[in-house]
Amino acid sequence: MEPGSNFDFQKYFLSASRRNETSRQKHANKEPNVVANKLNDIPEAPQEVKKHLRDVAVESMERIKTAEIKTENQSNDADRASRKRKSETNEKLTEKKEAVMLEPGNRLIPAPLSHIPLKTLLDIETELVYIDEEEISFEFAEVAMPAGRRSAHRGCATTAMSAPSVPRVDKQLQVALWDASDRYRQKNYAVAAAQFATALELCSKGVATGKPFDSSPEDISSIASFIETKLVTCYLKLGKPDLALNHSHRSIFLNPAYFRNHLRQAAVFRCLERYSEAARSAMIADYMYWLTGGTEQHISKLIKLYWQAMIEEAITREESFSVMYTPFVKKIKVDKTDKIKDTFAKKHPDYVEHIYTDPHGLHILPQTTEWSSPPSQQYLLTLGFRNKHIGKILEKLSSRKLPIFSDQKAPFSPITEEESRRHWETVGKKIMPVMDFIRSTKLTDNFCACSHVIEKLHYASILGRLQQVTEQSQVINQAMAELASIPYLQDISQQDAELLQSLMADAMDTLEGRKSDKERVWNKIEKIGIIEDFLYQVEDSYLKNKRLRAARREKMKMKRLQNTQQH
Repeated sequence: MEPGSNFDFQKYFLSASRRNETSRQKHANKEPNVVANKLNDIPEAPQEVKKHLRDVAVESMERIKTAEIKTENQSNDADRASRKRKSETNEKLTEKKEAVMLEPGNRLIPAPLSHIPLKTLLDIETELVYIDEEEISFEFAEVAMPAGRRSAHRGCATTAMSAPSVPRVDKQLQVALWDASDRYRQKNYAVAAAQFATALELCSKGVATGKPFDSSPEDISSIASFIETKLVTCYLKLGKPDLALNHSHRSIFLNPAYFRNHLRQAAVFRCLERYSEAARSAMIADYMYWLTGGTEQHISKLIKLYWQAMIEEAITREESFSVMYTPFVKKIKVDKTDKIKDTFAKKHPDYVEHIYTDPHGLHILPQTTEWSSPPSQQYLLTLGFRNKHIGKILEKLSSRKLPIFSDQKAPFSPITEEESRRHWETVGKKIMPVMDFIRSTKLTDNFCACSHVIEKLHYASILGRLQQVTEQSQVINQAMAELASIPYLQDISQQDAELLQSLMADAMDTLEGRKSDKERVWNKIEKIGIIEDFLYQVEDSYLKNKRLRAARREKMKMKRLQNTQQH
């Protein structure tokens, strides 16, 4: 398939209107009231969830306590940090934000700074992420694929769902999986990871099912996804979330309807301190759990608590912007928007260089979201920035149908390496984190189902120009996981479906290093957007000069009239 060959992206795009780690010392020195202001609009978690967590994962909690005792003996600083952790269950916010490292189950995990304790998050991960799936049938039993997508937004009746049959795994592959699982249960995670990698290689060579010629692509994908997700848990247990990241993306790409794949991706993002992305993964996990027929309320509540914790963590650690959620009832008018800005400025006086309310998208919060009985309470998201320039860029991007990041001043000239590096400094470090946060409470895109994926692929192109191959691969794998999930998250038009297919084909070609005479779809869209921006700038400049000339003529006319009257 030629990349983008069947998609008229120009017509699609032009039809639209013009519409991580930061220093821990900085966090420790932040004023307590600033942290409190950032979190005071977020409701508490339900009490029954907290009660449930006290009764689960006893063995894991004992390991955590043991790790805390070991950590306390290392230094006076660690001692103070441990005392702070113990007081978190009674204090919603701490006076100082300090990060310490625990090592339960061979994992390095930064202590959270929100009022949801670290132990609570570890308990959720023990119950839902690190569950020991001894049999591959475990994956298939829970993934009941829908005959038709449930609509959480229209309240329509849902169609009946039937569980697919479990594929018969090839005997050679089954032995390899059993051996790897035995090593995993023995907590020999390094050997288990190596054996799961061998099993994945066998699967890629066609050794997947007992009857390869009768196997469906879905069967092979599900088996490969099972192996990928086992590699995720192995690397997390080894304290290597960077190695787990691509496996978490690929497990979703291969089996996007399985909620645990998304939750494991959230755990990887949490360990990498990418909390906004962890929040979005948890949100999707909760939605997928409902969509595929999940009925156990306590599981959904645990996922929502995890989602809430990640949102709070992202807000608390972020220094460049702050946010406020306002319950949405009906369409707001201009004067209401002004009142929201005034309220935001009073609550967050350190983030008033540029304030705007996301105009095209209502947000949801885990505390008030109920997928089975839509519509859930929706919120307006208001953002305030310390940097005016960044705030204006974000506001401009939020009004577009398809996102274009480029600051390129000459749209018909090739971009230089220096421009790419400067662009990466702006987009990668300042723009993408904000956009990731915005999407942590926004399940779908309003204008185009693929908007966020195009953002990621633009960013991957920048990384490619800078020869950052590893980072580029991670971003593309993440984009492909998003593309695979989109049809489950929202109804898509025929144009969106064609765009999705073109993006998927080009992303796959890029990831596998296949060259093409044609430009990638997202680069074509970007080029059109740059030209469009250039034309708008020319138009704005012309109209501005026209107004200035008219004003000068009027001024000269008045001056001549005054001189005539004086004589």
